[in-house]
Amino acid sequence: MTQKILIVAGDAAESLEVLYPYQRLREEGYEVHIAAPTRKTLRFVVHDFEPGFDTYTEKPGYTWPADLAFSDVDPGDYIALVLPGGRAPEYLRNDAELRKIVKAFFDTDKPVAQICHGPLLTAAVDALRGRRVTAYPALELDMQAAGATFQDAEAVVDGTLVSSRAWPDHPGWMREFLTVLRAKAPVS
Repeated sequence: MTQKILIVAGDAAESLEVLYPYQRLREEGYEVHIAAPTRKTLRFVVHDFEPGFDTYTEKPGYTWPADLAFSDVDPGDYIALVLPGGRAPEYLRNDAELRKIVKAFFDTDKPVAQICHGPLLTAAVDALRGRRVTAYPALELDMQAAGATFQDAEAVVDGTLVSSRAWPDHPGWMREFLTVLRAKAPVS
């Protein structure tokens, strides 16, 4: 039976931060499902960096179907979790079903990959206290308020938690996450 990995997303998730791990993990032989508040076609965004802007810009991105709703997810069916960034985590962290899912992965010490604003979801279930993480640099104070030690690095590994700043860091992020996956939950 193929090992399954769950990616959680919503409208305004960053296109590359959903689709790069989705494709990379499938390439490795994992079955990957995308869950959202409801089973629907999601509208992702593209965050880009432009000269003269103090922060990233946001443009419409790809659309992609969610395989299942959060209420349909059984965390026990999955060996790992991916938390993409974009604006989606800002409102997804308020979803009680999603908080239960995220907490279940930490309670069972399953691998979790988070990037950009994705750590807002782990902070919402108090899973960052005492951990080392990275995130989009503007979230440094949020990570510290959640009890984490923030490191401005391409990828930070703390046990089974692998975090990264943003999509330009994908190679280092997925390299480290795959190292954790191969040790903890190899493709069967």
